[in-house]
Amino acid sequence: MATNDLRLVATEWEVLDGRFEACRGDRWLERLHAGSRWAEGPVWVPAGRYLLWSDIPGDRQLRWDETTGEVGVYRSPSHRSNGNTLDRCGRLVSCEHQQRRVTRTEHDGSVTVLADRYRGMRFNSPNDVVVASDGSVWFTDPDYGIRSYYEGDKAASEIGASNLYRIDASTGAITTVAGDFDQPNGLCFSPDEKTLYVSDTERAHIRSFAVGADWALSGGEVLATCTAGAFDGFRADDEGRIWSSAGDGVHCFDPDGTLIGKLHVPEVVSNVAFGGSRRNRLFITATTSLYTLLVGARGPNLLL
Repeated sequence: MATNDLRLVATEWEVLDGRFEACRGDRWLERLHAGSRWAEGPVWVPAGRYLLWSDIPGDRQLRWDETTGEVGVYRSPSHRSNGNTLDRCGRLVSCEHQQRRVTRTEHDGSVTVLADRYRGMRFNSPNDVVVASDGSVWFTDPDYGIRSYYEGDKAASEIGASNLYRIDASTGAITTVAGDFDQPNGLCFSPDEKTLYVSDTERAHIRSFAVGADWALSGGEVLATCTAGAFDGFRADDEGRIWSSAGDGVHCFDPDGTLIGKLHVPEVVSNVAFGGSRRNRLFITATTSLYTLLVGARGPNLLL
């Protein structure tokens, strides 16, 4: 399938703090694809020079190829996958709303189920996921995928709460690492892994947890509150700034929590990812579309 509706869209960099000046890049957004029902979960695959993302209601994962500019279906059905990431071996890890599980796609294309139950109970609808340097898999589990048939299958919550979980890389044991959320959603580590950030979409804020030597979390204070809509997915760059989705585009926060700038986008943004050969290409999933532009920041090298 060829890339459709490709066009350049003028954008606005709104500088709210001088620390954002060096982050600015292109003055336009390149719209790589249109036609998703709700685009989410972008992840850059450096080994193949392509970007994968989810169209949750469309029940598919899509792929944009950097070398050709073509977009095609990577996986369908995708079990209404949402968040995606890579582990430290370059394997795709995905959250599936419909199957209510977290899976890993092996290098041979087979799929391994990493987690589908906690203490015998099915998860709500795993939403977003990150992999730490020790190989542990961390994911959020709000109930968006079981509220209706739009993003999953309507069902009652078996666990009765929306938590943050960790899968141990050695044993596969699943633990609840934080549970005092309304709807936990996006998450990422700081580059040094001393801090874990988690958005609570219903409360429109991002919280900051200190990560201990044994991966135990403490703190959980509110780092930032959204000024336009609510936060969904987000990523940290290699200097620790947070680039987050919002109702009017992408909001950028200094590690101290200051909103230093905005990148305005013509659709409601769901998530972002850094990619490209220099990791300074920002990919943005926004409602129906996948956008990209070059910026003055770059993402950390998570495969080191």
